[in-house]
Amino acid sequence: MKQTQSIFLTGYVTIKIEGHHPELFFDLCARNGIFTWNIKRTSDTVCQGNVRLNDISHIRAIRRNTVYKVRFLRKKGLPFIFKQFFYRKPLIVSLLMSVLFVFLLSNIVWDVKIKNVHPELEKRIDNQLNQYGIHPGALKFTIGSPGEIQQKLLTDIPELLWVGVTEKGTTYHLEGVEKTVVEEREDAGARNIIAAKEGVIVDMFVSKGQPMVEVNDLVKKGQLLVSGELGRKNVKEEEKKDEKKQQAKKLVTAEAEVIAKTWYESKVNIPLEVNYDVLTGENKVKHYLRLGKYLLPIWGFKNPDYDQVQIEAEESTFNFLKWEIPISYVKQNVQEKNIVSTKRTKAEAVNDGIKQAEKDLQNILGNNATITFEKVLHERMERGKVKLTLYFTVYENIAKNQPISQGD
Repeated sequence: MKQTQSIFLTGYVTIKIEGHHPELFFDLCARNGIFTWNIKRTSDTVCQGNVRLNDISHIRAIRRNTVYKVRFLRKKGLPFIFKQFFYRKPLIVSLLMSVLFVFLLSNIVWDVKIKNVHPELEKRIDNQLNQYGIHPGALKFTIGSPGEIQQKLLTDIPELLWVGVTEKGTTYHLEGVEKTVVEEREDAGARNIIAAKEGVIVDMFVSKGQPMVEVNDLVKKGQLLVSGELGRKNVKEEEKKDEKKQQAKKLVTAEAEVIAKTWYESKVNIPLEVNYDVLTGENKVKHYLRLGKYLLPIWGFKNPDYDQVQIEAEESTFNFLKWEIPISYVKQNVQEKNIVSTKRTKAEAVNDGIKQAEKDLQNILGNNATITFEKVLHERMERGKVKLTLYFTVYENIAKNQPISQGD
């Protein structure tokens, strides 16, 4: 019957009815909507059957209006099993202690294995991991994620080209690839040096090749600066006809540094009012257990009395044996911050705009370029911003290699 399919989960009781025509009591129960089953008559005055645990209170109410005696013979089902289990406190404590012990062991680092690096570098990696707190016996939720460990190792050990960090159960596996210093082979092929951009030659340092321009010459982009064709010069038409009279030409790899004055134009927008965040140094650390989408506070319950906050969170997962359980530890660092508003004058905005444009240009050109002059070409105010068009002159190396096609 469908009504008895889940009866074990809710629990049921076998009752014994004593009295004249005891089966009438079960008939009375049925009329009051109480479900009964396995009804057996053991004698003329005794009858027994099963009823649901939830119906016991109703059966007692019915019995009060009759002359029958009701006795409870057997109790079966999950509620009674739990009840018996919780009466055995030593067993419960032992079970909880065992689960906690296995849980603790599952979240301890038992081994760290490093592969594919020479012993000296392996020792350096091991020492660095110890500084991070990654060693046998460390709690896993106090350690960062494998990605964070990888980034730290690459930053702190320059000899590593790549390192892979894998967490397998209670063991961390690290596999590294060392940087190999490869000396750049000089290209033995003949080549010229041409101008990478337009400019005025300021200085030239030619170690190989024949200069084709001089200081103070204005050169265009792609113009030949130093030729890798030694003996190259302009010859007369009549000399071209006589091949024997032409000078022998030797091809070399031209090497030179050509410093030229170049020009750049930049546009920047500088607001007169600036808002930025400043950390006060005050902070409060809070600890949580994450259960799905919910955070359960375990320490640091009170929220700090800060008007503005900046929150940095670190999250670590928990394992039980080899499985990752859907519970994680979250550490939040709540820092107080203030929003500071400042207003600049137009002159200050122009000065800051020049510095910003100069810094941006220097980042693009690199440290070898030198900005020698700047000038404001155009300046205007619009919607609380100063809009500038700036002109810069730069001294930089414009030499660019170009292979010589030797053809036939």
